[in-house]
Amino acid sequence: MSEKLVSAFAGAGRVLRLMLGAPDYERYVAHIEDAHPGCTPLSKAEFERDRLEARYTRPGSRCC
Repeated sequence: MSEKLVSAFAGAGRVLRLMLGAPDYERYVAHIEDAHPGCTPLSKAEFERDRLEARYTRPGSRCC
């Protein structure tokens, strides 16, 4: 029973992060390892900085 509860909370956390637009570093690393085996993934700090920059520098991402 507790494994199901932990899994449910983990899933809810993922959904909440997606709703808020928070980057998912673990999913990024898994993608890099699967799709680009020779590449070194960014560090977590680099990944977060890259995602924030992309979010706030895209044309049309802000109302003003």
